[in-house]
Amino acid sequence: MARLPEYLRALHNLAEAGDDTVSSEGLAAAAGVNSAKLRKDLSHLGSYGTRGVGYDVALLIDQIEFTLGLTQRRAVALVGVGNLGHALAGYAGFASRGFRIAALFDADQARVGEPINGLNVRHISDLAVVAAAESIAIGVIATPAAAAQDVADALVAAGVTSILNFAPCVLSVPEGVDVRKVDLAVELQILSFHEHRKSSLTALPGGLSSPNGLAATGTEEAVGS
Repeated sequence: MARLPEYLRALHNLAEAGDDTVSSEGLAAAAGVNSAKLRKDLSHLGSYGTRGVGYDVALLIDQIEFTLGLTQRRAVALVGVGNLGHALAGYAGFASRGFRIAALFDADQARVGEPINGLNVRHISDLAVVAAAESIAIGVIATPAAAAQDVADALVAAGVTSILNFAPCVLSVPEGVDVRKVDLAVELQILSFHEHRKSSLTALPGGLSSPNGLAATGTEEAVGS
């Protein structure tokens, strides 16, 4: 499941470039996976491609979007309009991926009423009413860590069952509520580990090689994984 959005991104890029079909090797390279893994993943969707032709780009987009529940535009509430929240609110990529930022919230009265990308910031106390009116499906938390749990509780109380958390903390939520965490500092720390490892390996006799003689290879991991 975690790889399907990467396939979808690559397919949209191919469609925008005017490509009607794509080979498994071409799609795998665009998505950053090996072709055998891609073929196995897509076989679970019932899509096997055509020998000598490849995959129909438009059809595969439809299949993946259906699997990911993107056949309807899902309304999103963003809580916290500081620097990060402000940037997220203005990100045009959400709309092209099937999501609509329907409401913005903040606890700071000084921010209430501020227009951001066509929406006025609402006070967090309006969350329950707006969530019901806009059929909010997903909540995004971009607050400081100290406020994140209270925001999560308010989202759950308002009926939101999926949360994307940018605050650097672990949230406690009831069973049935899905949380995805994105901690940019943690991702930088992981990259720092790889840099430290590469520096240590470079200092070994023979250059960039591991103690067991295998060459060190680059790695790429999704944020939030």
